[in-house]
Amino acid sequence: MEQRRSSKLNVAIIHPDLGIGGAERLIVDAAVELVSHGHNVHVFTAHHDKRRCFEETVNGTFPVTVYGDFLPRHFFYRLHALCAYLRCLFVALCVLLRSSSYDVIIADQVSVVIPVLKLRSSTKVFMLNIARYMQILELLLFEVLFFLARYYSTVIFRICYWLNTQLFLGGYIGSL
Repeated sequence: MEQRRSSKLNVAIIHPDLGIGGAERLIVDAAVELVSHGHNVHVFTAHHDKRRCFEETVNGTFPVTVYGDFLPRHFFYRLHALCAYLRCLFVALCVLLRSSSYDVIIADQVSVVIPVLKLRSSTKVFMLNIARYMQILELLLFEVLFFLARYYSTVIFRICYWLNTQLFLGGYIGSL
């Protein structure tokens, strides 16, 4: 079977805060894998602490550019999500205005950047949201467990009801 050679793609990945965590590990692994297949990968983020990050983000495997680190991460320890949205919007605008063209842009966790990134019509934009998938899986698991707990409670209730009916109304107590 003939193998088709794919051309080298320019890929941008936008992630809110490139620290150490599960979503960050996924982004780093995806970037490393894309680089190993010969693609050019550039990660853009609003925060990247080089003292607290994965090694691949500082050893030159792929470039990491920070835009908007001056923007607040919260207001009085509140509004974290709103600040993450604003920071990612700033990163997306900087990528759109300052960076070279990309064949593919992967937005992670914050979907509000997609309309901004789609302004560049020649670029394919994908949303990657592992945290949301995990939340959905947890909700599905909770629903299954809730159903099982409700079923269990119903079965126990019916057994107790049947036993009580047999004991108290069936004459067993009276015949003792």
